[in-house]
Amino acid sequence: MAYRRKTRAWSLALCASTMLAFSGSGAEAADQFKQAADGASIECAVSARELTRFALVDDQFASVSKISTGTPYNDFAVTNEPLRGDIYVSVPETYAARSISFFATTKKGFVYKVACRVEQIPATQVFVTNPTIAKNRAADWESQTPLETSAVRLIQAMANDRTVDGFEVRQRAAMPARVGDLEVQLIADYRGASLTGKVVRIHNRGSKPVTLAERDLAPRDTLAVSIAEPKLEPGTSTTAFVVGANAETGHD
Repeated sequence: MAYRRKTRAWSLALCASTMLAFSGSGAEAADQFKQAADGASIECAVSARELTRFALVDDQFASVSKISTGTPYNDFAVTNEPLRGDIYVSVPETYAARSISFFATTKKGFVYKVACRVEQIPATQVFVTNPTIAKNRAADWESQTPLETSAVRLIQAMANDRTVDGFEVRQRAAMPARVGDLEVQLIADYRGASLTGKVVRIHNRGSKPVTLAERDLAPRDTLAVSIAEPKLEPGTSTTAFVVGANAETGHD
């Protein structure tokens, strides 16, 4: 493991690989996952005939506000469950509108507008995360040790496939980038408040052994690099872990 701040020629391919878009599922899953900042709208789909559950990650709903139509057969119901702080929405079969909307306040003081389509789907769940809460948790995790030590801790977590408190983890499906005899592919991305970590697979497509140096995987703002197996025989692969400053926040 080493700390690097130099840019190498083929590390540009690693940077390009991390920027490739990853494909998402076209079909709507039974469970829906949404991100919303304070005051933002949560757009989703609710079941037209069964319950829809709204749950907050690291927070709880405290109250809901909606306008009643005065006619029960043409109105939807919102129930705030006090034990877990979830919200349950039910829509009667006679409900004429194609959407519902209401405001919800959380115990941590955030307010969201819920604006959802009414669709013929089974009972569903909507899980809502607030980036501010996750960022605060990540900052707490990062501040437990000095920056470079936190970078090493993040590498250890990635190497052991562990979750990191407050970090958003994305499993990537980026196409591999070819650099000479080496094929570089981004596998996973860990994003926190100040740090970002990348799990990269490197495959030797050539006919000769290749020895990787940590400096070869160190683009700008890299804080720590670790390579599982630096010497690659022809046809073999290894995994590298790269930690740098979060591009959204930057770091001096």
